Amino acid sequence: MADPVAVHLDTDIGGDIDDLCALAFLLGATSARIAGITTCSERDGRRAGYARHILALAGRRDVPVCAGANSSLARYRLDPSIPDEASFWAEPVAPAPGPVEAALDLLVANIEAGTRVIAIGPLTNLALAEERCAGLLARTDLIAMGGWFDPPPPGIVPWTFRDDFNLQLDVTSAEAVLTRAGKLTLVPTTVTVQTFLRRSHLGRLEAAGRLGALLARQARCHDAAWRSMPELAFIFDYVPEDFLNFQHDPLTCAVALGWTAGVGLQECRVAVALESGWLRTRIDPAGRPATVASAVQDEAFADYWLSTVTRNA
Repeated sequence: MADPVAVHLDTDIGGDIDDLCALAFLLGATSARIAGITTCSERDGRRAGYARHILALAGRRDVPVCAGANSSLARYRLDPSIPDEASFWAEPVAPAPGPVEAALDLLVANIEAGTRVIAIGPLTNLALAEERCAGLLARTDLIAMGGWFDPPPPGIVPWTFRDDFNLQLDVTSAEAVLTRAGKLTLVPTTVTVQTFLRRSHLGRLEAAGRLGALLARQARCHDAAWRSMPELAFIFDYVPEDFLNFQHDPLTCAVALGWTAGVGLQECRVAVALESGWLRTRIDPAGRPATVASAVQDEAFADYWLSTVTRNA
């Protein structure tokens, strides 16, 4: 059996629930060793507190967590909200604030050790790390959730590049990181909108211990808070009737761990540029080399994610 892949997770956990689904997946994956977690779009340590709480539920207090770039930074397009804690969390969660320097220390140390970075939020921490240690990104193996290339096929939610939240929230950092990362893999929005968390998954999650129960709880809260999401099933043929949310971040983590059974990967060249204040990514022979996820089989991924998350039930 191959050694586990050492990964560093950079996340804006505590907003959309797919970050929680992604961390639960990494905790259940025998092929992953989580070397550290940094949070971005921070709200004075609340996101770091959420990450520590989840690790505690999984019995993994050994994983270091540091609060990174705060959402008050001028480089952010907007200040991302955090859902009501009393509804989404089964118990009070203590914030874990700290100096952003500690997060950059952890991120830099893991990159220097050859750890693969999984970025499932805005790329601010990585840009700040490069500003501190020039040339660091050139040594980085980065798998990022984001990018927008060709429009998705008919029947799939037709989001545009402006809906690519992770990259559009802090476009300055995104451009710097995507152009300088030594090894780059992108899992674009046009593919991740083809993966679904479903109501039919909740029974298995609820039977999978405290972490699984929390996943199910937050899925139901998300459903209640965002009624427009399930309505997508009535508009777009490809969206299942019991749809709850997209699995953007869990799919990115699966690609980072080398899962290829249900995902297509394309070796290509990607151009990255700012246009009228928005970040654009395009397949371009003159661009930088990258690996781009180009297709996914949702049922295969759903089976893989669910079996991994519930493995320790």
